[in-house]
Amino acid sequence: MGKYLYDNGMTQKTDLAIETLSGIKALRLFTEHGKVTSVRVDMGAAVFDPPRIPVLLPGSAVIGEQVHIAGGVHTITCVSMGNPHCVVFEDPDETELEKLGPLFENDLLFPERVNTEFVKVVARNTLKMRVWERGSGETMACGTGACAAVAAAVARGMFARGEDVKVLLRGGELTVNVGETVYMTGEAVTVFEGEV
Repeated sequence: MGKYLYDNGMTQKTDLAIETLSGIKALRLFTEHGKVTSVRVDMGAAVFDPPRIPVLLPGSAVIGEQVHIAGGVHTITCVSMGNPHCVVFEDPDETELEKLGPLFENDLLFPERVNTEFVKVVARNTLKMRVWERGSGETMACGTGACAAVAAAVARGMFARGEDVKVLLRGGELTVNVGETVYMTGEAVTVFEGEV
């Protein structure tokens, strides 16, 4: 949206506030030659409180907990980025996502269903991720999922708070920084134009 507004001359501002269904998002546009090349979005704070995710497990947070789910035992971290996420640190290339995704999504632990990210640390401050989105199946990328994955990794002590982390997705890469709020930066590309 920020790229569309700027590239089409509807604004000359590089700091924008966009109202979405999950609240107002603050955008910072990065430009070259009069066009937006990438955008940083303030995604809000990561929430680990189980009732606010929601996930039906006891305690003040579900961070690195082993649970029986999807026909096996998996270590999960649950977080909300305005929508529910279950982050599983298992190699995304070796995960049967088409089988496990629907089982996680519809498990009774998640009364509003759940987005599930399978992630692996592949280098310093770099994660590889595949995502199963509730109601959509596997998608090429998921911004809130990338944020949830990095927030989960920070909560588990894999990355330092306040550092940029690269998230490699099938549809490209995002940079996520988890501090008091979560910032996500990604390339902004026009993929098509049309008329209605």
